[in-house]
Amino acid sequence: MTDKATIEYKGKKYEFPVVMGTEDELAIDIKSLRPRTGMITLDPGYKNTGSCESAITFLDGEKGILRYRGYAIEELAEKADFLEVAYLLIFGELPNTEQLKSFHRDIKDESHIDEEMKKILDGFPKSAHPMGVLSSLTSALIAFNPSSVNVTSEKEMYWAIVRILAKFPVLVAWTLRKKKGLPLDYGDDTLGYVENIHKMMFKKPNHAYESNKVVIEALDKLLILHADHEQNCSTSTVRITGSSHAGLFVSLSAGISALWGPLHGGANQAVLEMLEAIEKDGGDTKRYMAKAKDKNDPFRLMGFGHRVYKNFDPRAKIIKKAADQVLDDLGIDDPILDIAKGLEKEALEDQYFVDRKLYPNVDFYSGIIYRALGIPTDMFTVMFAMGRLPGWIANWREMRLRNEPIGRPRQVYIGENLRSFVPVGKR
Repeated sequence: MTDKATIEYKGKKYEFPVVMGTEDELAIDIKSLRPRTGMITLDPGYKNTGSCESAITFLDGEKGILRYRGYAIEELAEKADFLEVAYLLIFGELPNTEQLKSFHRDIKDESHIDEEMKKILDGFPKSAHPMGVLSSLTSALIAFNPSSVNVTSEKEMYWAIVRILAKFPVLVAWTLRKKKGLPLDYGDDTLGYVENIHKMMFKKPNHAYESNKVVIEALDKLLILHADHEQNCSTSTVRITGSSHAGLFVSLSAGISALWGPLHGGANQAVLEMLEAIEKDGGDTKRYMAKAKDKNDPFRLMGFGHRVYKNFDPRAKIIKKAADQVLDDLGIDDPILDIAKGLEKEALEDQYFVDRKLYPNVDFYSGIIYRALGIPTDMFTVMFAMGRLPGWIANWREMRLRNEPIGRPRQVYIGENLRSFVPVGKR
């Protein structure tokens, strides 16, 4: 027998089915609420509202659990590479050797960008924010791939996914090289997916590219950890944009724009801006930790705690080790990174932060790594987008294959009642 939840209002009772997920999550199915009662629910920020049923990512913030398609993030970060995880998220299962080989080969074959895209890139000044550039370039891809994807065709869907996974790293690299004034570079099809991204971004003219195993592994882990995170702001944006049957590329562009905000993907940029401000103010970490504990002080400690995770961010545990390895391997002498390590040490030892579970999160450590790699602060969110790409694709694909209805939230109107128009001369 299906469980029911009862809502009582003005003496009338209404029953609604209770849905249980595979991890025992419970939800009240209220899609018939308005037709039956004339009422809607009000949930600003949708913190208590499920917009869909999804088989992609499971997240338990209270227990610090993150799983992609049932696989623990800790195991994937240790044993898989980013392209394997991308395949898993999008298609539902880890690829076998032949599937992964074909997937990588197909991506390499589609990694060219139409030369006219360079004209679009040339139209941006160097001062343009990289996220604005990336969003525009991603949307512009539709002009060079104008046919809509037949979502009922497995072949068409596959090649649309391959094309964006192939071209997006080029756009990311071009965005950075435009900012640095470097010539645009294509990749090397003898390299792995993540190593190729690194080469496209950092290869200097007249210099042979030198790979660094520690750096590539850290970058690979960062991309895996950012690959999906359930129905967050940008992923929900991709789904609701795609629910109008908008194409994959333009839906991804909308997701990039949502990710841009400092409360979402811009959090790791905000961490570095905070560290730079502390450094300019003398670099006294103890004073700033005291400010963070003072309720009357407007200072906010960025990169500590998480809206979803009420315990340690499981991604932070993984990337902390990678951050330590990168800093040790590169031997960087940077006062900003010294301040970061000082804040981390004090937060992990200070009882105030321990009691409140305000541990360093993934944004804190990812900012440290990107800084160490020489990635400009305003490019941090672009790197986040590179990692989140498979999750966005997976959610768009899932939503379209299920033929979910167009997203159309309701509202509670609180404006003026009916008024008569007054001519301008009498107002």
